[in-house]
Amino acid sequence: MTRIIIDCDPGHDDMMAIMLASASDQIDLLGITTVAGNQTGDKTFENTLRILTLINEKLPVARGADKPLLRKLVTAPQFHGQSGLDGAELPEPGIKPLNIDAVDFIINMLEKSIEKITLVPTGPLTNIAMVLLKKPEIKNKIERIILMGGGMHDSNVTPAAEFNIYVDPEAAKIVFESGIPITMVGLDVTNKALMSFEEIEKIIAADGLISSKVGPLLKFFANANKKIFGLNGAPIHDALAVAAVIDSSVIKTKFLNVQVEVSSELTRGATVVDIYNATGKSPNTDVALEVDTPKFIGFMLDSIKKLDKKFA
Repeated sequence: MTRIIIDCDPGHDDMMAIMLASASDQIDLLGITTVAGNQTGDKTFENTLRILTLINEKLPVARGADKPLLRKLVTAPQFHGQSGLDGAELPEPGIKPLNIDAVDFIINMLEKSIEKITLVPTGPLTNIAMVLLKKPEIKNKIERIILMGGGMHDSNVTPAAEFNIYVDPEAAKIVFESGIPITMVGLDVTNKALMSFEEIEKIIAADGLISSKVGPLLKFFANANKKIFGLNGAPIHDALAVAAVIDSSVIKTKFLNVQVEVSSELTRGATVVDIYNATGKSPNTDVALEVDTPKFIGFMLDSIKKLDKKFA
């Protein structure tokens, strides 16, 4: 069983990542930290509490950064709506959060853990960078960072950049240059981790306590991606990072050097993947290049069924 902390900015796909981790017998979910990204910090924090209330999962939750290290916050209401989770009404938060912030929570968990912990960031990397800035030596307690972000070929917020990296490129640069083992689950694979409209309709038809909420939320997200990108379904970006923790064979990776662009406005937040080793720099990231979509969607559907059954 892999011990993880999810650092997220819910977000429809973050919601699915939390649910997949909660339902998995292969994961020990130690807690969740939140960051501003898909929506403002207050909304992503509240959305996390609502998600955990829905699935009756009493986990430690700590609120993190409300803005990037150096930049103004950019959010994504075009994908996730004004609430960050438009498409269905989630219950009022019934989970009491921690009194410490996300950075201190992560540091405390790492310090007291005998075993190393895997971090799974699915939003901007602000909190993770702040952990490394505040206590650099703590990186020795991190087993791996499996992050959703970046891309070798694909982008979604500018012609050059994926949203999570674009929002806080300076934080991403700190993380990628940290020397910690990193798996980058980027848009090259997550755009193919697509739940079709037909599969979403089956979730809606199941009409369980969880599926009755998840189905409409995914339909909203799928419609937004169809309108903006022409995708025939909902790309469950963030949950693919969790799926890679559960079963590494769900993605195929190549060990390559990745640098993050921070100085150019034209290519701000680009993850520059040196696939041909043109720079001669040592590889620092396992870059996901292929995905087993049927296996991944199977994980997602099974997790929803399992959570429905929990409340049947």
